[in-house]
Amino acid sequence: MLNRDEWLQQDLVGLAALAEAGEISRRDILLSAIAQIEAQNPAINAVVLTQFEEALDALDKTAETSRFTGMPYLLKDLHAPAKGMALSNGSEMFRGTDMGFDSTTVSRLRAAGFGLLGRTASPEFGLTITTESKAWGKTRNPWNTDLSAGGSSGGAAAAVSSGMLPAAHATDSAGSIRIPAAYNGLVGLKPTRGVNAIGPHRGDPNFGMSHEHAVTRTVRDCAALLDVTAGPDQGCPYFTATPEGGFEALLKRAPGTLRIGFLTDRFDGKAIHSASAQAVSLTAKKLSDLGHIVEEARPDFNFAELTSQAFRLLVGSLAGFFPPEFAAGPMEGFEPMTQRTMRYAAGVSLHQYLARYAAVNIEVRKMSAFFDRYDILLTAATNGPAHALGLTSLDQELEFDPFVELLLDLSPFSVPFNASGQPAMTLPVHQTAEGLPIGVQIVGGFGQDGRVMQLAAQLEAISEWRTVAPSSAE
Repeated sequence: MLNRDEWLQQDLVGLAALAEAGEISRRDILLSAIAQIEAQNPAINAVVLTQFEEALDALDKTAETSRFTGMPYLLKDLHAPAKGMALSNGSEMFRGTDMGFDSTTVSRLRAAGFGLLGRTASPEFGLTITTESKAWGKTRNPWNTDLSAGGSSGGAAAAVSSGMLPAAHATDSAGSIRIPAAYNGLVGLKPTRGVNAIGPHRGDPNFGMSHEHAVTRTVRDCAALLDVTAGPDQGCPYFTATPEGGFEALLKRAPGTLRIGFLTDRFDGKAIHSASAQAVSLTAKKLSDLGHIVEEARPDFNFAELTSQAFRLLVGSLAGFFPPEFAAGPMEGFEPMTQRTMRYAAGVSLHQYLARYAAVNIEVRKMSAFFDRYDILLTAATNGPAHALGLTSLDQELEFDPFVELLLDLSPFSVPFNASGQPAMTLPVHQTAEGLPIGVQIVGGFGQDGRVMQLAAQLEAISEWRTVAPSSAE
């Protein structure tokens, strides 16, 4: 087994290389991850279900090994069915539910040999940007346990940033990969719509606004994992082609000189937290020093219209999961804000639903015209560092509209790119004076995931990112 210091020196790719070189057994790698989860999780509450023995047994029964056989991984407790592993979607009402099948992503992870050690926490149905729930309690940020780990992939991000393991599965419908990555000092890519298959239980989730991938400590892990999971599955409504040779191979080549536009405020011109603005400015300077053409530039679209309509379109999709009479009832067992959200969704007419989709399309087309001139857009990842626990939990008395406005104020940069389906990646480039992580977001044109990761790798090579919280590294 690896001790703590040895463990924190490796990412997934590094662990796989050690195993392939015979320097450590794959079983000892899994045992090392289990030891880290058992040591770190009591203070963080990131992992809510464990299947340690099942993962070890599966490894022992594996006749042939491949690169990632026995590498530790955790699945998010949201939208990731895995046969034999309960999925609650963060809800007390569904605890212990075994869907009885593997999603396409899970089946590809299993085929690659990953040791699936359990599940990480999510808020109920992923409806907020903190990971707190009646089902599983509060997930705490390893950098400051009074703060939120973000959401909805906060459990995944807290597990990685506390050093339990190098990477974990995550999903993103309105920033749920990128916000926790920013709050926890990690790399978080929301891939282009259709790069990862979402089947077989979902076809076109939320008009293509829902995505899944991972939070990682390194760019190469992000790329290597995407090589494992990317590609269409049978019956998918659409897919986005991936580069020949894979994403990881692309990282060995520079992206060439890119034209990069950046902004140090919100899309609507409103000011943001000074540390977030500073992170963008410092990153823009680094990108210029790398030889890229970097200038201030702003996409031309109606920010309020796009975010409001997209968020409400996303929430309106909940109506398809429950019969109309359900929302009219007491809905006992669900959290207060979940109940309000479901009632809101049930009240949306078909005309309103489709009209919102049309409105989103208009604004997305306007925004995306930016990428006819620029290769990359650089923004802040969030409006400031991690917020306090409780501020955005689903257990509160805010009405639906004020709650949405609160979420969009804390995270004004994520939703537009769920709506457009473009690749958007959070990078851990900065810290506040108090030592809290501050991220930036780099966005590429549709299907340009490889270019985004190439640029991220360039920044990583000239930076000293801190991706493990000091308190958990002791």
